[in-house]
Amino acid sequence: MMEHIRLPKVERVQLVDRGSSRRAQVGTLYLTASHTIFVDNETEVCNEIWVLHSLVCNVEKQSITALGYPLLIQCKNFQVIQLIIPQENDCNDVLMSLLRLSRAKRYEELYCFSFKPNIDKTERDQAWDFIDLRAEYSRMGVPNKLWHVTPINREYRVCDTYPTDLFVPKSATLPVIVGSSKFRSRGRFPTLSYYCKETQAAICRSSQPLSGFSARCLEDEQMLEAIMKSNPGSRFMYVVDTRPKLNAMANRATGKGYESEDNYTNIKFQFIGIENIHVMRNSQQKLIEVSDLRSPSMGEFLLGLENSDWLKHIQTILIAGNFIAKAVAEEGVSVLVHCSDGWDRTAQVCSVACILLDPYYRTLKGFMVLIEKDWVSFGHKFSHRYSHLDEDSKEVSPVIDQFLECVWQLMEQFPCAFEYNERFLISIHNHIHSCQYGNFICNSEKERKDLGIREKTHSLWPHLWKSKSDFLNPLFRPDHSQTQGVLQPLTTPYCLKFWRGLYNHFDRGLHPRQSVLDCLMAVKEETQQLEELLAVCEQKLAALGKDRANGLCVKRHTINHSQTLWAEPAHLSSANSPQDYTGGILSTGPKYWPFQQRETESTELSLFGDATKSSDPDNSDQESGVADFSCHSSSGGDSFPSEDSVKDADSDEAAFNTA
Repeated sequence: MMEHIRLPKVERVQLVDRGSSRRAQVGTLYLTASHTIFVDNETEVCNEIWVLHSLVCNVEKQSITALGYPLLIQCKNFQVIQLIIPQENDCNDVLMSLLRLSRAKRYEELYCFSFKPNIDKTERDQAWDFIDLRAEYSRMGVPNKLWHVTPINREYRVCDTYPTDLFVPKSATLPVIVGSSKFRSRGRFPTLSYYCKETQAAICRSSQPLSGFSARCLEDEQMLEAIMKSNPGSRFMYVVDTRPKLNAMANRATGKGYESEDNYTNIKFQFIGIENIHVMRNSQQKLIEVSDLRSPSMGEFLLGLENSDWLKHIQTILIAGNFIAKAVAEEGVSVLVHCSDGWDRTAQVCSVACILLDPYYRTLKGFMVLIEKDWVSFGHKFSHRYSHLDEDSKEVSPVIDQFLECVWQLMEQFPCAFEYNERFLISIHNHIHSCQYGNFICNSEKERKDLGIREKTHSLWPHLWKSKSDFLNPLFRPDHSQTQGVLQPLTTPYCLKFWRGLYNHFDRGLHPRQSVLDCLMAVKEETQQLEELLAVCEQKLAALGKDRANGLCVKRHTINHSQTLWAEPAHLSSANSPQDYTGGILSTGPKYWPFQQRETESTELSLFGDATKSSDPDNSDQESGVADFSCHSSSGGDSFPSEDSVKDADSDEAAFNTA
């Protein structure tokens, strides 16, 4: 790609902050094979902005100003960069270079093929095995006595946009599957997407039938009957067509259409009304124009948001997913979902239903699995929909953008139910468009295999997993009522919000100075540190209490033993500190005591000396509740007298002589 760079470096380029009136930054612009880089030359700390060429969706040269020639760079992640280049020739060279660098002609020109992280081949292979879809279907509970893996699509012989491993009812024979595939658009016959172990209901997906106005297919009818009978608890099944009814009827004129309840026994048909990719593309463009307004009035913003119909489309997708989730979980009825070809609206609706049904998909790892299962493996056209190559612009549409926004809307309604946060969704959105990793390259599993994606590129999911601490929701609680069971969202208009975090992610002036998510993450991290410190302190206290308890038993035994030795001599009633024993009383005591008795006494006194040291204010024994034997009352045989009872040494000597 270096040969397409007309001018690799431009000096004295100004970077304009479109969100404020601050003075533009002056720096140097660099063009590389993969990035456009702006380096600020005026700040002491090196400030750089890196933009991947694959993220650039449009470059526009604007009218000349007094400062130079403006160049507007719009990115697929909704970042907008405005540069002012001093010379017109330099501006034209940068413009032509960016137009070519941002529009790859071949897959090999994408950044994922030149991206070389510091890992070896073994690590790369392990990274691609991080998501195991066979293990995911096993977690669901299939294969079982009703569902099994069919070998019919090995080597992609029946459908080249489906994966090789497909689950179908055991009662569906190979001729039935082949006949059904011939009667479905693109050969995408009904196959399992999600299985609910609790109700034995299934979510299946396919493309539209080639029914026309009156055509029918016996094998396709038998296929749907086999799906219905694979759920013993239900006598019918739903067929959900996600298109508007008018669109589906128009397709009948081209030999396609939808299922007739007269031909398919025991089905209930349901239209949803999600618009096609062209309507969605125009809708998002209007939304971007609204979010890009500089200081709009409330009326302008709300009117523009309403005219875009964007939230209306999000609402329709949520309603469809909610309908399917209720059918599977509450009614225990299996559902077949399709749109036209079964890789856009079908993927949206099935994924939303899975999010609502299964708490596993509301975890970090589970969400990665869901995207691999319902989007990557089932042939969502990533390269066409997100303009990875310079091809037909009419194929571009924000299909997975809408799914990610549906998940964000659910996170807003159920803040404790999702393990991941908004930052995780935005990061996935960015990587879908950046082409830095190979997960979202090409339009089907077969294309990725033919291109050698596993051998030549790297997987995104382990990279995100290593940084999972950045994507954790601090409000997530595994034991919360929201976390378990089926989510039942509200889809009324006032429950839906504008996703500022995505569409105005780079407009710092529109965000609070302190992010709510960052504050919550900081509080959670501090709480975790305090809990760890508390656990350490509790362990120390437990160990200290055990040591003190053992010492207390020794001291009590010593007291009881001393009562027998010192019951008669009255001079001991005046002993209250180690100094009384060493410097006062014992120095004047009788020298005719038996040697053995004095030896015993010295042993006992040393123990008492240890006990009285606990009265030192620097010692922690008082705080931990250990008794101080030097502070007992003089009354009673089990305690020592106070200092008030100690008069002088002469009375002690008389007491010894009397004894």
